Amino acid sequence: MDQQIEAVPLRKPGQWFAAVVVLGVVGLFLYGAATNAAYRWGTYAKYLFDTRILAGLGYTLLLTVLAMAIAVVLGVTLAVMRLTDNPVLKYSAWVYVWIFRGTPVYVQLVFWGLFGSIYKHIDIGIPFVVQFAHLDVQALNAAFLFAVIGLGLNEAAYMAEIVRAGVASVGLGQVEASTALGMTWSQTMRRTVLPQAMRVIIPPTGNEVISMLKTTSLVAAVPFTLELYGRARDISGVNYQPIPLLLVASTWYLVATSVLMVGQHYLEKHFSKGVAR
Repeated sequence: MDQQIEAVPLRKPGQWFAAVVVLGVVGLFLYGAATNAAYRWGTYAKYLFDTRILAGLGYTLLLTVLAMAIAVVLGVTLAVMRLTDNPVLKYSAWVYVWIFRGTPVYVQLVFWGLFGSIYKHIDIGIPFVVQFAHLDVQALNAAFLFAVIGLGLNEAAYMAEIVRAGVASVGLGQVEASTALGMTWSQTMRRTVLPQAMRVIIPPTGNEVISMLKTTSLVAAVPFTLELYGRARDISGVNYQPIPLLLVASTWYLVATSVLMVGQHYLEKHFSKGVAR
């Protein structure tokens, strides 16, 4: 008769020791932060739900949504241009991606802040024939608009590469099979390519949305200072207490990014149906 073997879990004292050390360090940090007067937790609580901070959070979310909308539409267009056989479209898209990925977003936003100095007025019409409209750029108070455009155009270069990589991840054989079944190009993209490409596109796109939310703190270069970090900085410039206001801004950034991460998780779960991990 075979003797039954009793399985004994392998002891891992190293992991328990590491966990105790980490918990100890975290506990010491929290205790130190709670008892350190420099953090000024009373000021933190006072401004956490301040109407100016909440309005700044609203502007931050609006900047993120509008800039990402521009980035997605333009990014898909650029990705299609890069995948086409037309050399003019292909290399024009490549130059766009090269410029906007190769220069810092802060520098680009500074240029948008100086847009009124570079182009004092814009004439719309047929060159040397007729003018339909005249726009005085220097008279515009369009810092928010320039901030959205600057963020969106920069992000479009990254979205173009993400979409291109997602489409390229779908095997050519599936495209050929769809064509053999009589599908048009649009039907092939809609029914075969894009549903599979979304599995590759969604995770980095979610990361880009979260990154965009934090990048909005750079729009002071335009200058636009009504978003979350700008409002926190303005308040700290009056009460001379930057540390608690930075904590307030950080708290709301964490809340917003946490919500976005949850949404990204469910999107990834939806587009990964039927795929073994």
